[in-house]
Amino acid sequence: MKKFFYKNFLMYLIITILSLLLIPICFTKKFKIEKAVIIENTQNNMTEINYDIEEKPIKLLHKSDNSIEELGLEEYLINVVSGEMPVDYEFEALKAQAIVARTYTLYQIENSKKHENADICDDSNCCQAWVSKEKRFERWQENQEEKWEKIKDAVYSCAGEIITYEGKPIDAFFHSNSGGKTEIPINVWGGSNFPYLQVVETVGEDEYSQYYSEREFTLQEVEKKMKDNYKDFSINWNDNDAISILEYTESSRIKTIKIGNKNISGVEARKIFELKSSNFTFEKNGTNIKFKVIGYGHGVGLSQTGSNTLAKQGKNYEEIINYYYKDVKIEKIKNN
Repeated sequence: MKKFFYKNFLMYLIITILSLLLIPICFTKKFKIEKAVIIENTQNNMTEINYDIEEKPIKLLHKSDNSIEELGLEEYLINVVSGEMPVDYEFEALKAQAIVARTYTLYQIENSKKHENADICDDSNCCQAWVSKEKRFERWQENQEEKWEKIKDAVYSCAGEIITYEGKPIDAFFHSNSGGKTEIPINVWGGSNFPYLQVVETVGEDEYSQYYSEREFTLQEVEKKMKDNYKDFSINWNDNDAISILEYTESSRIKTIKIGNKNISGVEARKIFELKSSNFTFEKNGTNIKFKVIGYGHGVGLSQTGSNTLAKQGKNYEEIINYYYKDVKIEKIKNN
């Protein structure tokens, strides 16, 4: 009898222990990236992050037809980098872009619920650009395979590397050309700032076509565009201050501008008049208003043209990333 009792007790004990071990595994959330164990890797002076995640594909929403395609993370990033940065940029700049895009992707998966059945979309105005290999080859027209391999090498040479702040992936914003200074998020989207996104001065960006642009409208076109957005808009063009800049941001972009009877943000003015950035001046020439614009994009985070300039100066991808994002680390995902 005692032998039978001990035998059954031992069996129940083993089952209980196995149950306790298996339950957490069954309920582990995929891509639960906030649970990280950082392991020092002294060989390449980089830390590895053991994420409590399971390998699964990226669910990519194609805005053109609302279809969803499943891709591996690195495979997805090749098409992103090919869509976001010119292939003739320096290799270290392409690597920096790959890491920024990878970080942005994981941050969106964990923190954003923009798309009900997808992790991210292929629209740069919503998430980040994604261009199919076929369409990219059509645009390149020559040396397609060589160019594709360059981007592929850039992505895979830093595979799994992301940017973190206090152990978590950052919201890795990026843009085309800062016009000399990057911007802080609160001046673009409101809310609160991130400590790793600060105003950073850049050099060499005036050498790129994205640096300067102009847009010109008749006075009637200006009125129409404003009335399309503000029904009670009015303006007296005879007033000396019919249009006047009221306030600038820390990065010399327009913070507040008065147009007729409306005081609006520089970001809103950029949207209404389809300007490339909110860093602009204007001049009235008879019956026309000309906007002179510096930079391209919202200006927050990494500047792509600035990155290429730094790479030309001999900076590697780690130095480029640490230049644009403050007090961050480059760490590597290690799937369990």
